[in-house]
Amino acid sequence: MTGRATRRSWFIWLAAVTVYLLAVFHRTSFGVAGLQAADRFGVGAAALGTFTVLQVGVYASMQIPTGVLVDRYGPRRVLTGAVFFLGLGQILLAVADSYPLGLLARAVVGFGDALTFVSILRLIAAHFPGRQYALIAALTGAIGYVGNLGATLPLGLLLDGPGWTPTFLAVGLVTALYTAVVALRVEDIPRGAPEPVREKVRPKALGRQVADAWRTPGTRLGFWVHFSTMFAPNVLTMLWGVPFLVQGQGYPKATASSLLIVFVFGSMIGGPVVGALIGRRPSLRMPLVGGYIGAAAVLWAVLLGWSGTIPVAVLVPAFAFLSLGGPVSMIGFALARDYNPLARVGTATGVVNVGGFVATTISALAVGVLLEWTGGAFRWALLSVMAVLAFGTFRMLVWWRRTRAVLFEAEARGEEIPVQIRRRRWDAEAPLPVSS
Repeated sequence: MTGRATRRSWFIWLAAVTVYLLAVFHRTSFGVAGLQAADRFGVGAAALGTFTVLQVGVYASMQIPTGVLVDRYGPRRVLTGAVFFLGLGQILLAVADSYPLGLLARAVVGFGDALTFVSILRLIAAHFPGRQYALIAALTGAIGYVGNLGATLPLGLLLDGPGWTPTFLAVGLVTALYTAVVALRVEDIPRGAPEPVREKVRPKALGRQVADAWRTPGTRLGFWVHFSTMFAPNVLTMLWGVPFLVQGQGYPKATASSLLIVFVFGSMIGGPVVGALIGRRPSLRMPLVGGYIGAAAVLWAVLLGWSGTIPVAVLVPAFAFLSLGGPVSMIGFALARDYNPLARVGTATGVVNVGGFVATTISALAVGVLLEWTGGAFRWALLSVMAVLAFGTFRMLVWWRRTRAVLFEAEARGEEIPVQIRRRRWDAEAPLPVSS
């Protein structure tokens, strides 16, 4: 889309971004309800951790199918389904009185969550000009963190007051009712714009759609950007942050939980700032990614090499900077949008979104295994985060160079390219293969 977004497009985005707020609320709600879930289902810590692994697994496995569904049926239909499944999952959780049914409920929530973000990014690509894409995507992420805040103290008070069943039943019903708003208010494209061509989903065509997106160097670069920047904050906030601070550093649980809120506010503030900056200066996208990764590696080295208890005065700014991984990871989606035709943007966005969650799963599992091997030595276990960061950075640099080679070739043919770049000594003289 060129020109300026209409007021109607902004209202459509507001209706859609509310779905993302609800999705993040439901995604993170189980953290607050963990102790009550253990009592309700009669399970220990290991079985309780399965809820998180299952939910992240469902989310990650559904990203490419979601992108294909969005390209085929449009974001409005997929978002409508997302809200329905989010509400259904929480209603099932409200009435669940057994561990298997509780797992099923969280899997349904994960399924609804998985349908949300890619759909909204596809709406943004259709309703807003390219220069605003990064900013609106970042604002979407920031608003999602409001849902994260709602799933902390407010939800905790409700669980301590009305209790498990009334609380989850109420939030599930409210979410399910919002399905009507999405169905009536969200529109796939601006009025007057030509309808995109949507072919039937056939196995061969589906495979070709995903393969074309994956073979596009810009998509692959976006995947490794998302892989390298998003996972470390996730590992801390979703699973290992509180254990590291309590068991590894000796802080009280209340202090540890308060320190993790830094990630929420850091992402909320950093998202719009990063989005506005790269929206105005697309050429800064990869330098920002490189700067963040380099500084994050230094911070991890400082935290893991600190002798004794790490002071709060060090943890707060370190966590504030690491929280920018979420906003910086949005650059991966901007790359998917720039280097793929609109009809394939949903699929490419789904491919990119897999990156961060694959890295999160690998790193979180590695930390757990190393904790067992080392007898609970968090400093050694968290070295796996730096290992995953190093691997992702290496692959990102490979695809950055290949993407630049494609841009130079397109520029030589007289084609319009997303960003203006200058050839450097380390640039390839010819296009590089895209098979590895």
